[in-house]
Amino acid sequence: MDRAAFEATYDQFGRVVYGVALRMLGERTAAEDIVQAVFLTLWSRPDAYREGNVGAWLARVARNRCLDVLRSRKSRTEAEMPVELVAEGSLDEGVFARLDGEHVRKALATLPDEQRVAIEMGFFGGVTYAEIATRVGAPLGTIKTRIRAGLRRLRDQLEGMGA
Repeated sequence: MDRAAFEATYDQFGRVVYGVALRMLGERTAAEDIVQAVFLTLWSRPDAYREGNVGAWLARVARNRCLDVLRSRKSRTEAEMPVELVAEGSLDEGVFARLDGEHVRKALATLPDEQRVAIEMGFFGGVTYAEIATRVGAPLGTIKTRIRAGLRRLRDQLEGMGA
């Protein structure tokens, strides 16, 4: 990747990556570290990105790095988020591709509480489906349905906001 292309990519998506990291970690310094790590990955291994929406890919890399940080903070050894939550082409691609902190907060606020809580726990809190089900006292299938429906609504809200 040439320097100009890298700088343009950073200018376009740096805030998205920072927003994901800040939302998940809640600390500016930690979020800045994630931004640096994500873009260092892109610079040193541009072949890691193969195809698709570069913004969604960068947001997913940031999210995965944040989950690593959250897991290490908790010093626990839990299974990773279910594959269907981060699968290629899943609904979160469209959501993460349009991330803008203010738009996301507004869109999340429009969701029913049960969907918003499940999405926040799963995507921003690093909690597995099974753990969400246990915490909210709902069956696993119900949690999956809430997240899937919430992501659809979130995507529609973000598209409607021009995010």
